[in-house]
Amino acid sequence: MTDAPAAPTKLASTPAFAGFEWLIARRYLKARRKEGFISVIAGFSLVGIALGVATLIVVMSVMNGFRDQLVDRILGVNGHLTVISQTPDFADYDEVAATIRAVPGVTRAAPMVEGQVLAGSDRGNQGALVRGLRREDVLSLKFVAEPERFLGSLEQFGNEPGVAVAWGLAAKLGLNIGDKIRLVSPEGAQTPFGVAPRVKAYPVLYIFQVGMSDYDRSFIYMPLKEARAYFNKGDSVDSIEVMVENPIEIKAYRTEIAKTATRPMRLWDWQNANGAFLNALAVERNVMFLILTLIILVAALNIISGLIMLVKDKGRDIAILRTIGLTRGAVMRVFFICGSAIGVTGTIAGVIIGVLFAENIGAIQDFVSSVSGADVFNAEIYYLSQLPAKLHLDDILLVTGLALLLSFLATLYPSWRAARLDPVEALRYE
Repeated sequence: MTDAPAAPTKLASTPAFAGFEWLIARRYLKARRKEGFISVIAGFSLVGIALGVATLIVVMSVMNGFRDQLVDRILGVNGHLTVISQTPDFADYDEVAATIRAVPGVTRAAPMVEGQVLAGSDRGNQGALVRGLRREDVLSLKFVAEPERFLGSLEQFGNEPGVAVAWGLAAKLGLNIGDKIRLVSPEGAQTPFGVAPRVKAYPVLYIFQVGMSDYDRSFIYMPLKEARAYFNKGDSVDSIEVMVENPIEIKAYRTEIAKTATRPMRLWDWQNANGAFLNALAVERNVMFLILTLIILVAALNIISGLIMLVKDKGRDIAILRTIGLTRGAVMRVFFICGSAIGVTGTIAGVIIGVLFAENIGAIQDFVSSVSGADVFNAEIYYLSQLPAKLHLDDILLVTGLALLLSFLATLYPSWRAARLDPVEALRYE
């Protein structure tokens, strides 16, 4: 009686991403002399992804900081909403302001006189914007009462003749505390020959720096009573500056404040005044994100070329592994691990570099300026006195996820080619 033939042995199934798959992938990633060129491509891919991720994080943080700083300074100097009477006589401004303050969420309602003047001294002349406010209303302005730099004090503002002058304007005219600034307004006294310009000199009580070049070159604050007299306003004011708890929701406050109007009024909020500028910043941020994403995409394409060359170089090894029972899925996962390791390592390195760069961007700016001898962030061009950067967690997660996604996608085609390799064809000429 003959023995029955033995049943064919079945290979035990192994879980996906088993230990031996990681071991094979790690050996393939280690460069040997004949595979040095492949290692160079992998290195360039890793560096490209790291630089792309770091650059994207830094640019996004700078754009965030730039917008936040601008909005912060705009809202720290200007009212969130301006109420302008449509009738020439606005003498009951105190009653109107009290009504506006009663609206829930309103933190400030300040009567204001505003006018353009020619400011001058012995050093020259410069156009300026005069705002007439009461002392307590000036003190409620964040970047005027607590500026980046200041000289003098606001203690006597409104108690004696004198004005507060922005830092850049004072520097342009060569003014210091106690010096007199000459103001020329076209809205002067009536004469038989027409309106004569009004010229008057005021001592400088306070010099402040907001940190935004447009404001630092042009603002002058004058006591409300003196401003009414200087601009021939009589008992009237030009408008009421309103500030609220949440400036982002200014549209809702605007609706409630409009309901309190007892006379024809025009409401002008900060988003109307700066909408075009803020929209331009948003468009620039989105465009920069798309452009810099191409850096990561190019690095991901290098992963594809490097893995394809690795598959061709390891064709004999793949064939042997297949003949001893390695499945196509296992082969695919081995090369997926190889490519993903490059992408993950590059992404992590890029995140670390980008975060460290953004957190220390001020020190880096000072170092570059000292080495190059040039001002790398001119306040007159960029509006702000310092290069801002603000990291947002959602931006970091977005950039990280995008880099990982592109890296993983880049590994699919070479991994699929490795899995489809025919062992017979690979070993035919060995």
